Amino acid sequence: MLKMIRAVTRFLSTYTSLFVIACAVVAFFAPATFAWVHGNVSSVILGIIMLSMGLTLRIEDFKNLAKRPLDICAGALAQYTIMPLVALCLTKVFGLDPYLAVGIILVGCCPGGVSSNVMSYLAKGDVAFSVGMTTVSTLLAPIMTPLLVLWLADTSINVNAVGMFLQILYVTIGPVAVGFLCNYFLGHRQTFKEIQSNMPSVSVIGLGLIVGSVIVTVRPHLLNNGISLLLLVLAVVFCHNALGYVLGYSVGRVLKFNTAKKRTIAIEVGVQNAGMATVLAAAFFATPENLAANPNAALCVVPCAISCAYHSISGTVLASLFVWRDKRRSQN
Repeated sequence: MLKMIRAVTRFLSTYTSLFVIACAVVAFFAPATFAWVHGNVSSVILGIIMLSMGLTLRIEDFKNLAKRPLDICAGALAQYTIMPLVALCLTKVFGLDPYLAVGIILVGCCPGGVSSNVMSYLAKGDVAFSVGMTTVSTLLAPIMTPLLVLWLADTSINVNAVGMFLQILYVTIGPVAVGFLCNYFLGHRQTFKEIQSNMPSVSVIGLGLIVGSVIVTVRPHLLNNGISLLLLVLAVVFCHNALGYVLGYSVGRVLKFNTAKKRTIAIEVGVQNAGMATVLAAAFFATPENLAANPNAALCVVPCAISCAYHSISGTVLASLFVWRDKRRSQN
């Protein structure tokens, strides 16, 4: 049984993108499969994902934060300026519907994705720096995400900044803190280490469930608008993500980071916690009340859902390109 669980963990860690895409496809063609994932269930799933992040945090990680505060603060500042502002610019360039616009803005205003740490490792980046950036941006999220969305979102859309603050506090900071405390007090036990090592698969499954539930919500719009809506959102998500990588790497150059740290800040800036954005979009914009008043409110979750899958794919590809580049240089 234990061997099978380990095998599933390895498979899901290796093929995260494929699993998330598979969940999206199944949800589109068999919506009843994911119809149960909504409301508080989505929040609980996101909480479990953030708990898995907390389980990886150690006292040493916070000591590293203290050793390199300026680097990590510069990285977090880059994340909370580049991605929100790029998102806002793209909404103007593409002339997005207000609810599509708020979706991509919400993605830009969320903290770094948990998977970015794995991607930094694969890219031969600075993993300690990656963990530090993800931790700081996540801790800042209850304040930064609601304020930035309130500032940047279309004024015709009501933004419940206080509610968003409390939601992020409950489903991110709380579980992260619990995970850290569990690791601190139980980290030396072999049974706990076994549970800890298998948590990545739980996170991947949770992400797949969230994406599947969102596809169920937006399925009518995808059917009504056809391929045009999908291509439009894909183009916006691609530009947002790619510019995040390029501008993040450029910040590393300006700050004269070494190669490993430049790769890390590129990935940290480009890869967002789109799972959080998806849950927030469903909880605060695509609510039953808003959908009854304006069916287009469901559109806000489309960029979030597509970003969930796309960021996983592009981050893995970018890490592979960095490694390929290293091999080419060593051969020459």
